[in-house]
Amino acid sequence: MKTTLRFETAINKLYTAFHNNKLNPECCKQCAVGNILDQTDGWQYLSDDHGGLQLNYVGKVHQSLGRKFNGYTPIELLQIEHEFLEACGFKTPLHHSNQKPINTADKDTLFQGLYAVVTLLCKLDNIPNVMDYTRLLEVHAKKQKFTF
Repeated sequence: MKTTLRFETAINKLYTAFHNNKLNPECCKQCAVGNILDQTDGWQYLSDDHGGLQLNYVGKVHQSLGRKFNGYTPIELLQIEHEFLEACGFKTPLHHSNQKPINTADKDTLFQGLYAVVTLLCKLDNIPNVMDYTRLLEVHAKKQKFTF
């Protein structure tokens, strides 16, 4: 399957973060977007709300100038973070009043967030969902349809 460089890079960073316990929805540097952007938190200034989908003035300026951060536009970054937080069970946008503590060792919750982000990244790059395992289980005439 042909993918894009930004997709491959993002997946590698997220995979590494997940397995090194560096994926944390409550930290701007260790959340999905923070990891995609090399554990930096500058992206948080693109919106007034963590997990919100509305660009603020700074975000709109970057978006209108065609600025990309590791291949992603400001609005795409907000979509990615929104998807990650919601899949991890947070109400978005994330405010101190509606935070729920998350045990970052809870790999099931983090995997759900990771799954949602990878699905969105595939959609953004118009590639088949790499997280969809159903094709592996398809059979045709009682024989495995696809081989590895």
